[in-house]
Amino acid sequence: MKRLFLLLYLALSLLHADMFEKGNKNISASVGVGSAYDNTYTIAGVNGHYFIVDNLAVGLGYRGWFGSSPTMNELVVDGTYFFPLNRKFRPYLGVFARETFVSGDNDYQSYGGKAGLAVSMSPNSYMGFAYVIEYYSQCNNSGECSNSYPEVVFGLSF
Repeated sequence: MKRLFLLLYLALSLLHADMFEKGNKNISASVGVGSAYDNTYTIAGVNGHYFIVDNLAVGLGYRGWFGSSPTMNELVVDGTYFFPLNRKFRPYLGVFARETFVSGDNDYQSYGGKAGLAVSMSPNSYMGFAYVIEYYSQCNNSGECSNSYPEVVFGLSF
């Protein structure tokens, strides 16, 4: 009987845990479509985050651009703050720095920010919808120095 109460207590505590609390870890994945070098790519990525304080996560991630040439691989370091206004809906702001490795061409760096909304899907998962603006350290051949795009992310917290 004691074991049953202990299991019930642990299950209920998980249901009420906040996935954005200090010490929690988060893994998120993203898939999308993008264009570069006059080609269209499928973009797939994965990020890992750690909440250093409540609502503030720092992370490291990877994105690959596939399906055309040249291929690109990106490493990103980021920080995101989730505003604790509501348990179901959390607006967030983030900043990032990215290193892009381009096969057969010059690598480049970029940095930027994003603003979005995280929607809790369960006690340990969320969907994030954001708008991102990215600035390049050097303008490309067509004079483009920045880019902006929507972002959809699925995240798991543990």
